[in-house]
Amino acid sequence: MIHMKEVSKTYLMGDTEVKALDRVSFDVSKGEFVSIVGPSGSGKSTLMNMLGCLDTPDSGEYCLDGIDINHSTDRELAHIRNRKIGFVFQNFNLLSRLNALENVEVPLLYKGLSARKSKELAYKYLEKVGLRGREKHTPKELSGGQQQRVAIARSLVCEPQIILADEPTGALDQKTGHEIIGLLRELNAKGQTIVLITHDPNVAAKAGRSVRIVDGQLYCGPEESQ
Repeated sequence: MIHMKEVSKTYLMGDTEVKALDRVSFDVSKGEFVSIVGPSGSGKSTLMNMLGCLDTPDSGEYCLDGIDINHSTDRELAHIRNRKIGFVFQNFNLLSRLNALENVEVPLLYKGLSARKSKELAYKYLEKVGLRGREKHTPKELSGGQQQRVAIARSLVCEPQIILADEPTGALDQKTGHEIIGLLRELNAKGQTIVLITHDPNVAAKAGRSVRIVDGQLYCGPEESQ
């Protein structure tokens, strides 16, 4: 599903070059739940942007479901993101003026689905994440955990091949964070591929496999080699 080989990315900070990713090799198979854990400044955000096709490598190889990302145009990358990747963010990124149902409908309407079909699917996925009866609530009427469930429903509704979750528990209390990780594990048990990015080793340990990123380099478990 995901194949990265010797991927590097360097940014210029004033007169200084900063190597955000340094020869990263990383593979994720279909149906896996993998966490990437590392402190602030370790390269997590750059790796997330790379995995999510929001950026491309300076060198190395990145293939997503057999597609060569390095040589894809911006238009092609946008198409890949829309079809293959569901994003879940720390701060939910919900539209405050829309209710839960409408927030989940947004990506479907962008895809050109009819209002009727979009509403039908939005109801279905809100029920999947345990929010039946909350469809008409706006974000300010929902708890943090409920808002994150709406965000997860929104990420699932286009049936992406991969869920990329960037610090999905970072804005939540510990109990609610455990509930969200539990939901992600349930989705994975049903076959959803998930890559979770976090600074918290306890959260990372809930995934089926965990790797560490430090100073732009990835350190894998004993079952893998860099």
